[in-house]
Amino acid sequence: MIGQSVKVKTEEQIAAEQAWYGSEKVWLVHKDGFTLATVVKTEDGSLPEGKVKIKLEHDGTLLDVDEDDIEKANPPSYDRSEDLASLLYLNESSVMHCLRQRYGGNLIHTYAGTNMVVINPLSTPSMYSEKVMHMFKGCRRDDSAPHIYSVAQSAYRNLLTTRQDQSIVLLGKSGSGKTTNCQHLLQYLVSIAGSTGKIFSAEKWQAVYTILEAFGNSSTSMNTNASHFSHVVSLDFDQAGQVASASIQTMLLEKLRVSRRPEGESTFNIFYYMLAGADTSLRTELHFNHLAENSVFGIIPQSKPEDKQRASQQFTKLQAAMKVLGISGDEQKALWLILGAIYHLGAAGATKAGRRQFARHEWAQKAAYLLGCTLEELSSSIFKHQAKGLQHSTSFRGAPDEGGQGDSSGSKVTALECLEAMASGLYSELFTLVISLINRALKSSQHSLCSLLIVDTPGFQNPRLAQQQRGATFEELCHNYTQERLQTLFHERTFVQELERYKEENIELALDDIECSTSRSVAAIDQASSQALVRTLARKDEARGLLWLMEEEAVQPGGSEETMLERLFSYYGSAQGENKGASLLLRGEKPHLFLLGHSHGTNWVEYNAQGWLSHAKHNPAAQNAATLLQDSQKKNISGLFMGRASGATVLSGSIAGLEGSSQLALRRATSMRKTFTTGVAAVKKKSLCIQVKLQVDALIDMVRRSRVHFVHCLLPKAEAVGGGGEPRVTHGESPDSGLMTLDVGLLRAQLRGSKLLDALRIYRQGYPDHMVFSEFRRRFDVLAPHLTKRHGRNYIVTDEKRAVQELLESLELEKSSYHMGLSRVFFRAGILSKLEEQRDVKTRRNISLFQAACRGYLARQAFKKRKIQYLAIRCVQKNIKKNRGVKFWPWWKLFTTVRPLIEVQLTEEQIRGKDEEIQQLKQKLEKVEKERNELRLNSDRLESRITELSSELADERNTGESASQLLETETSERLRLERDTKDLQTKFDSMTKQMESMEMEVMEARLIRASELNGEMDDDDTGGEWRLKYERAIREIEFTKKRLQQEFDDKLEVEQQNKRQLERRISDMQADNEESQRNVQQLKKKTQRLTAELQDTKLHLEGQQSRNHDLEKKQRKFDSELSGAQEEVQREKTLREKLAREKDLLAGDAFSLRQQLEDKDLEVCAVNLKLDQLEAELQDLNSQESKDEASLSKVKKQLRDLEAKVKDQEEELDEQAGSIQMLEQAKLRLEMEMERLRQTHSKDIESKDDEVEEIRQSCNKKLKQMEVQLEEEYDEKQKVLKEKRELESKLLSAKDKVRSGDIETEKRLRKDLKRTKALLADAQIMLDHIKNNAPSKREIAQLKNQLEESEFTCASAVKARKSMEVEIEDLHVQMEDISKMKQAEGGSRYVKAAPSAGDKGLEDTSVPSQLILLLPLFLIFWERMR
Repeated sequence: MIGQSVKVKTEEQIAAEQAWYGSEKVWLVHKDGFTLATVVKTEDGSLPEGKVKIKLEHDGTLLDVDEDDIEKANPPSYDRSEDLASLLYLNESSVMHCLRQRYGGNLIHTYAGTNMVVINPLSTPSMYSEKVMHMFKGCRRDDSAPHIYSVAQSAYRNLLTTRQDQSIVLLGKSGSGKTTNCQHLLQYLVSIAGSTGKIFSAEKWQAVYTILEAFGNSSTSMNTNASHFSHVVSLDFDQAGQVASASIQTMLLEKLRVSRRPEGESTFNIFYYMLAGADTSLRTELHFNHLAENSVFGIIPQSKPEDKQRASQQFTKLQAAMKVLGISGDEQKALWLILGAIYHLGAAGATKAGRRQFARHEWAQKAAYLLGCTLEELSSSIFKHQAKGLQHSTSFRGAPDEGGQGDSSGSKVTALECLEAMASGLYSELFTLVISLINRALKSSQHSLCSLLIVDTPGFQNPRLAQQQRGATFEELCHNYTQERLQTLFHERTFVQELERYKEENIELALDDIECSTSRSVAAIDQASSQALVRTLARKDEARGLLWLMEEEAVQPGGSEETMLERLFSYYGSAQGENKGASLLLRGEKPHLFLLGHSHGTNWVEYNAQGWLSHAKHNPAAQNAATLLQDSQKKNISGLFMGRASGATVLSGSIAGLEGSSQLALRRATSMRKTFTTGVAAVKKKSLCIQVKLQVDALIDMVRRSRVHFVHCLLPKAEAVGGGGEPRVTHGESPDSGLMTLDVGLLRAQLRGSKLLDALRIYRQGYPDHMVFSEFRRRFDVLAPHLTKRHGRNYIVTDEKRAVQELLESLELEKSSYHMGLSRVFFRAGILSKLEEQRDVKTRRNISLFQAACRGYLARQAFKKRKIQYLAIRCVQKNIKKNRGVKFWPWWKLFTTVRPLIEVQLTEEQIRGKDEEIQQLKQKLEKVEKERNELRLNSDRLESRITELSSELADERNTGESASQLLETETSERLRLERDTKDLQTKFDSMTKQMESMEMEVMEARLIRASELNGEMDDDDTGGEWRLKYERAIREIEFTKKRLQQEFDDKLEVEQQNKRQLERRISDMQADNEESQRNVQQLKKKTQRLTAELQDTKLHLEGQQSRNHDLEKKQRKFDSELSGAQEEVQREKTLREKLAREKDLLAGDAFSLRQQLEDKDLEVCAVNLKLDQLEAELQDLNSQESKDEASLSKVKKQLRDLEAKVKDQEEELDEQAGSIQMLEQAKLRLEMEMERLRQTHSKDIESKDDEVEEIRQSCNKKLKQMEVQLEEEYDEKQKVLKEKRELESKLLSAKDKVRSGDIETEKRLRKDLKRTKALLADAQIMLDHIKNNAPSKREIAQLKNQLEESEFTCASAVKARKSMEVEIEDLHVQMEDISKMKQAEGGSRYVKAAPSAGDKGLEDTSVPSQLILLLPLFLIFWERMR
């Protein structure tokens, strides 16, 4: 597909594709299917024109076949393609082969462009588990495999992003799995979307379908569990994307199946479930202890024990499902009572002749008891007032009173028909009640935003497909008509709207071979005349559909099915009935049979119209069923139906399930009411036949308002589900035991009827994805941030189209992948999904950066908060210390005691004021809350009232419009009739005058003749002369008459000869015309085939161009990365040189520091010598105790001087040590930085080497691939050129264009190849340059030696510093000992000289001297500790 990612092929795949293209594989299409073959090359002229020689793959047979009978085959890599639109050659055989291969591998789902194709499997596969559901959750369609869950996820994703209603429509034949897929869709949506409070669970929906299958399904020849009603499931979603409420609407129920159905088919499942599974008490209550031996309705218990056991289990399951949905025991009992009454009515039967009454009154008495009425009331509701009711129905359109004669024989309705009408009416009311109870369990009052509809209808019914020799019924016609209308909707959405959109946007697209007309069989059923609103019984010549003809013939005196069919054939039949191509309506072998071609003539169904007019007549018994249930004496029955009758649950007895209080449910109900009250529907809504059309119109109108997703369900073979007999032999290619069997003919008919190939072709050739300019710019502006930076954030876009054009150019998309319309930008398939993926990646990156910025800001704020907390803790600690110092102070105790007492009064007043304020605010809050609740209730009530009034107003407006339209039509008809009457009156007057004048002329001629005769009698002489003249004139007249007769005979003979010649010429011309038409059809078919192949080739060429475009983008990216790597290498080189210079400077500084350290060591040695001398002198002084204080003070002074010098030297040493430590730290930082740079540099070099090697390898592979592709393109071009030479003159211009395009593409590819080789050579040279400029091992070794020398120097300096500190500590200890000894001597002298009372004072005076002596040592110790 266009837009798919480019996948690198292996050598084996390339070799296999080359072998495939070299052999030219094709499909041979024949009546049994298709067969794989190989085209055998022959010499020119050896075969007739239009013939080719092929060799069959499975047996090697050589055949000469027409070119029209072969279709190109795809390579084996496309055998199980997930999307049919991605096939290289799109034709019927390739599509069927792909579907069959996938079906054989149990892959029943396949994408078909925007649609989904599902083939119903023979067994239930294990692909619908909860684990599989979560695999599709949140995925885009392009990222997920084909599955029914993918359709649900796509619809749900579109609903959340666009806030637009969605709908999923399932199409297909009966038994193709539509209802099963509908259940899977609901299960996925409810499980993934969820609901508020989990009120909608999978268990509840399983219970819903258990009830629907029991009351609406039965077994047929095509399906063991076929649906006999159409239904629409509506899921309403709230703002958060959860299911807020749900509802089900049903229509077109086959209620007559209760009493009458085709032979070999069963009634609804619920009767068998109830007869087999009812317990003893329920059997006694329903009078089922003794069952009837026969029933006119054919409701009899099942005979096989396994069937009985299965039915009993289903009844238990049904009761559990009703309990899950909240259907109480009394409500269930009411349902069983009505079903039991229907069974007993069938057992009672009716008389065949004489008075209309029950045949067996004891069974009728049981039915009356179960319904809660008397036998007389039941009999009167069924058999009485028939003539009056039929008279009312026939005189609806102004017919004269015929006394109840409405059928073909003119007789009254039989008693059995009345009984059947009552049974069908009861079951219809029962089914509507069941739908109401289901909707009651599903409805919710939560606010909903948008809805998702799932449409499930009975599929196409064809008895001949199930090998049944009977005609289809009227109910089957209604279901087929519904499917036809949905197919028409698919055709409209897929073809008509797309082509109209292209036309509006001035996009030229060549799609001549796609049929743009809808199915004509729909018009044959429901086409209305322009005089449909006029109440007249006159049969018009204007064409009308079958439903309108049935309604007319039912009220027409003497109307019959034969007359109806004759009129239908006169409108829609063809002159030659055996030619199916001329018309879609054909006569059957018997008078009441006719054939209708559904699905564009691919599905011919034979219908039996016997008794169809009875469906168009109103039977009062069916209408009395509702009244009988509402007036029942049993409270559980009457309560249910009286409550239902009070609400608008049914529209004209047609659509059930319109309950619901949500806004979306009311909107759907209003839409359906509008369908039933607008135009023709306002007059015809009481007509039973026209109701079928109105129901389908309401369904189509509801679906058309949303975005539709189509799912095509295909039937694998006629005996797929529940069919009897042996399965049909699978035709086509040689059988494979690994594949599940498929009926190729049936599959081909379904593909042709659904127009899937045409849909795929317009999907591939057109632009299926489109967006409005402003929406596209706002959505994908994040992919081009440089445009936003250039224009600024507040830039106002004046020209959206120009802005989108700049955005697309910056994204570097292929020109052929998009098209700019007038208001939208259109994309090929897959391009928009690629942009969405890029947008997601960019958005994730931006969000990550935003989160990083937010976390950094929060961390900084937290750090500031910690600093403030640290300061606060310090402040608190300081205050606590202060408090501990003053807490025993008496004044502080007094202050802390008195201060709170001062503020007590003020605090109490403030508390009282705050309490009063709080009470006022509480009262105000309660008042506001109460007012808000009242306003909310009033708002809800007013909204519901407004909704009701708006619906009523719409109904009244529609009724008024229909009445005004009816009045206008009747007025125009009356004026036309008056005008015709006036014209006829004037013509009559003119004719009267003309007749009077002619009479006067005749009278005058008679008078003249009489006078002449009288004159002849008077004058005999003159009479002879006149007589001779008269005789001569008579002879002349006779001669002239004979001459004219002879001329006329001659002319007649000539004309007859001319006529015979013309007839021969006409027959010859007709034969020539037929021959030319056949030739035209063959040429048209050939042209279509060649056009399709040409389009496939063009798409393949566009794919190659897009791949080349991607390669160019990657080459540009590689060039930019290479230049960036070169810049990085240059930057690292300059940084290395800078570090070398800094290292030299630091080495010089270290050398100077070492010199200073040596000088300081010498000074310390000198100081130590001086200290030794001082100690010696101090010892001498101690030995000379007799010396005076003068010498002692002198010594002390010298000692102080020495201590000061020592202190200064220690400070200098500390400063030197600090500078050494700083140098060590700087050295360590430099070492770490150099190590980090060395590691990063080595890593970068390794990564660049690996990257360059990978790029070289990938470029080599791509070069090989491009060479292979060039060879393939060249071979393909030669083949195309060879085929083009054989085309007719109409394709010469297209041939030249394609040939020139191929030559230009080849030149461009060769040019790209040369440029790529040159770029690779440049990349190799650059890599060699990088390797040559890399730092050598010798330089790295020198750097390591220098680092080791600096480390050794630093270590020696640290050791010297430590030894000096130890020596200084020893010197300090010695000085302390000397000072203590001196202090002890001085103290003893002071004690002897002073009195005892001054001891304390002497001690105080001695302490400062000790502190002064210890102060230098304390400072040195503090500095070391710090």
